[in-house]
Amino acid sequence: MYPHQDSLFIGGAWVTPHAQEKITVIGSSTEAVLGSVPHGDEKDMDAAVAAARAAFDDPDGWPAWSPARRAEALYRLADALDRRKEDITRTVTAQNGMTITVCEQVEGMLPGTLLRYYAGLVRDESFEEVRQGMLGSPVHVRREPLGVVAAIVPWNAPQLLSATKYAPGLAAGCTFVLKPSPEAALDSILFAEAVAEAGLPAGVINIVPGGRETGAYLVSHPGVDKVAFTGSTAAGRRVAEACASRLRPVTLELGGKSAAIVLDDADLDTAIAEPFFFATMLANGQACFASTRVLAPQSRYDEVVDAVATLAKGLTVGDPMDPATQVGPLASARQRDRVEGYIEKGKAEGSRLVAGGSRPAEFSHGYYVAPTVFADVDNSQVIAREEIFGPVLSIIGYTDETDAVRIANDSEFGLGGSVWTADEERGMRVARQLRTGTVGLNHYTVDPAAPFGGVKSSGLGREFGPEALLNYQQLKSIYR
Repeated sequence: MYPHQDSLFIGGAWVTPHAQEKITVIGSSTEAVLGSVPHGDEKDMDAAVAAARAAFDDPDGWPAWSPARRAEALYRLADALDRRKEDITRTVTAQNGMTITVCEQVEGMLPGTLLRYYAGLVRDESFEEVRQGMLGSPVHVRREPLGVVAAIVPWNAPQLLSATKYAPGLAAGCTFVLKPSPEAALDSILFAEAVAEAGLPAGVINIVPGGRETGAYLVSHPGVDKVAFTGSTAAGRRVAEACASRLRPVTLELGGKSAAIVLDDADLDTAIAEPFFFATMLANGQACFASTRVLAPQSRYDEVVDAVATLAKGLTVGDPMDPATQVGPLASARQRDRVEGYIEKGKAEGSRLVAGGSRPAEFSHGYYVAPTVFADVDNSQVIAREEIFGPVLSIIGYTDETDAVRIANDSEFGLGGSVWTADEERGMRVARQLRTGTVGLNHYTVDPAAPFGGVKSSGLGREFGPEALLNYQQLKSIYR
């Protein structure tokens, strides 16, 4: 299941890479080698872009297919992924530590769901409308595919975050070069096998794993028409700069430092429970939308601190393959070091550690960090300003509803957020005031039918929903 792959999937076939370098993937819970894949270089990326370009420019190729025919191919790809979902989930869990119960939904189910969703949206769509022009003649307005897409995805949810790009993009008629992250490259082999089984035309999807330099080369490649990127804000800025110089469309889904606002009327016995855990520490805190700043009313501050600390201490930390595990290891030694560095900063800044703060003693292997909660945090502190990307929460006090909204909005980021209250109308009022792309009311669950994305340093553009199709289309007006 965890192979040592010697070939790259380019032009619909497994081909010998130009590069000799290998990416070795390490298990997050075992620290043992899981497998390896070729590390693509510039010539490998040239071949992948050329294959995607040929598939797009073919007069009878993928973009020329009717939407119904493309939809049928997407349904076949969804079915092929479903047949591999057990292997996919176990591979992703072994790589990045996402618990198997979460991974079964996020990585095993959602890619197929997205493919079927966009296939259904475009199956009967003409992508052309006729308007009555102001000069007396009709105007045909067409939505045409943008072209070759460079899709760059991180390690925290590699299959889902790939699907958020290729599902709408394929439906629109684009072709793809996908660059997986080195930390989570093995599951891309299973994806390539599914693409081959589904019978997509050669070159419609090409996969070249690689590091930062490989990604930078792809982003700047003259054969690319569009970039879709998910990753850190710092890397996103570099991608945006490269695309701006080439006037190239780009979609950026970047970092977050979202706020969970616990209002003073919240029933803590029901609010600070499983839905709160999913909103704040899903995937071991390695989720960009996680509400890692917990805003608590001063009138009930100690109650909230006790409830959140109790929740964190009661979570089951363990083998991510065990269905009973709620928190697994972080994805890599580097990520664990990063999170531990922020924990030390929190201590140095004078915050009060009320849960976790160290590696669980019972694990001799694996990149584990105990679920950690800091109280008495000021919103100006480093742990409240910067994205940690681990199971670390900061509890910040506020005086009233207006103050809570002010603190929540006082952030470089604006991706997610949540409001916890017994009064849904009040919760909706607060949610509407938050400067963020998404908000959950008494939970946080991304809905594939609704646009997802951020404002400020959390990105540009939206994924999910019918709106995502527009990321991969350009408009043409034909005047008659």
